[in-house]
This record gives sequence, structure tokens and C-alpha cells, in this order.
Amino acid sequence: MATRPYAVESRARSWWHLISTFAVLGGAFAIAAFAPWWPVRILGAVLMALTMTRAFIILHDVHHGALFKDSKVANAIMNAYGLVLMTPRRVWRHTHNYHHAHTAKTTGAQLGSPLLWTTAQWDEASRMERFVYRLERHPLTIAFGYITVFMLNFALIPFLRSPRRFWDSGLSFLVHVACGVLVYALGGWDMLLFAYLLPFLLAGAFGSYLFYVQHNFDGMQVPDQAEWNHTDASLEASSYLKCGPIMRWFTGNIGYHHVHHLNLRIPFYRLPEAMDGIPELGEPPTVTLNPRTVVDSFRLKIWDPEQQQMVGYP
Repeated sequence: MATRPYAVESRARSWWHLISTFAVLGGAFAIAAFAPWWPVRILGAVLMALTMTRAFIILHDVHHGALFKDSKVANAIMNAYGLVLMTPRRVWRHTHNYHHAHTAKTTGAQLGSPLLWTTAQWDEASRMERFVYRLERHPLTIAFGYITVFMLNFALIPFLRSPRRFWDSGLSFLVHVACGVLVYALGGWDMLLFAYLLPFLLAGAFGSYLFYVQHNFDGMQVPDQAEWNHTDASLEASSYLKCGPIMRWFTGNIGYHHVHHLNLRIPFYRLPEAMDGIPELGEPPTVTLNPRTVVDSFRLKIWDPEQQQMVGYP
């Protein structure tokens, strides 16, 4: 109830954020595609990847209905961006909405996020089940999220499993490949590398890690499954990413993840306002982007109910 006043969009602010984000993305593409020196093109690719992450957060809010709910123009723009990014509306809403409704659950189907097991589940699992669990949480799986998360889990696998239901997943893969072919036709292999493949690889890795550390961190609490409720799961099993204003811009405030999980209809640009305005949100479990946090997050794999903390593999 306390979050509801913040779940109100300012359409003018939404358009400003959308237009300015794509303007920066266009400038970054120009640097990556046409700069005369390859170090500058790499910097352009990095800037492009970070801005793609921000644009993805805007897409994420559109799919949640937090932004542009009744705007056909904005939805058409973002749906097109989702196809290029291999994040089509149907499979994203199917998996991500499920994730929001089942955060920190260790039983039943676990869609839209890496598997989360208890130590008892690990002990009872077969070798193949453990292999799949390890594979989902392996750092290389996160690092190559462009392929493992976006190309496979959001595009190819859903389409191959259910072509009629997830037809837009197949379309998104074709659109993504077609855009790559177009970039190659315009500028050859170097433009394809610096202005397309490298930005997508970096953005896929960064976005996949952000999602991973939002629900896999030191201090995370997994509620007793018999007493599970949405509020406790949001506040105790979702992290707050502490970073400076520049990275808050590039990450679209998704670091205020505990607030977002409480109410997914709050526009990303109002998440800091909600956290400041609701005292109970002021002391969340916190993570950062420093290397030590990254290493620590990858060491934590399984929930130990006895120790009441995430632990590594036995």
C-alpha cells in the first residue's frame, strides 16, 4: 500500500528518458562504427553496451506496464527494440512475471531466474541434475549471457518448444541476425565486430550478472517455504546495488531491486524516490560492482537453512 503513490507515471518524463537514451545509444553506435582508431571504437562499444542495458530497463518497465501503457507508438518502438535484443514480449512476460511471483522459492517450477536449491535438495539430486544446476550458475554462463540467456533461453529454445505460442521468439532471432547482416553490409567485418557483436556480448554479460547478483548475494535470506510471502521475499531476497550516479543512469535504477520487487508498476525513475519516502526500505541488503562482490556472489550457490545463509557447493 505504501508503494502505490509512486506507481504513477509521468508521461513527459518517460518520453524524455526514452528519447535521450536512444540518442546516446545512436551516438555510441556512431563512435563504434565509424571512429578512425580501434581503441576509440572499443570505448564506443562499451558505451553502447551500457546504454543498451539502460534501454533494456525501459523495455522491462514497458513489459511490466509501468511505462507507456496506452501508447501505441512507444510500445511499437520498444517491441521492435525487444526483437533486436532477442527479448520478445511473449516469452519475457511469461518468464519474468513468474519470477516476480515466485522470488526465493526453492520448490516447484523456477522460471525466469537461475535455479535455487537448499542443501537438502542438493544432497538428493542426481549427477545430471547437479550438472544442470552448476551450468546455470557457472560464471561462464553469465559471461556469455548474450548466447546462453538471450539467444538460447529467450529466442531459440522457446520457439523450438512451442512455435505457435512463442512465434515472436523465432522472429526475434531472425531480426537480430538480419540486423547483423545489415551492419556487415554497411561496414564489413570491423563494423560488425565493434558496433554489433562486441556491444551485444558486453551488454549480455553485464545484464546477466546484474540479474544474477540481484538474487544471489551475501546476506540474502530465503524465507521458509511454508511461510513464504511476497513482501518478505522482495525485501530479504532482493539486493540493493549501491553505485554512483553514472552507473545508476546506465543501469536504469534497477539496483533498487527490492523496491522494484515490492511493486513492479513503479517507473524506474521513481524507484529512488520510493526508497527515500518509505522508511522500511532504507536498510536493504547491499551489493556493489567492485570485483570482490562479483567474486563473492559467484561463490554462493545453495541456501543452507541451518546456517541461514547462502553457501558454496559441498
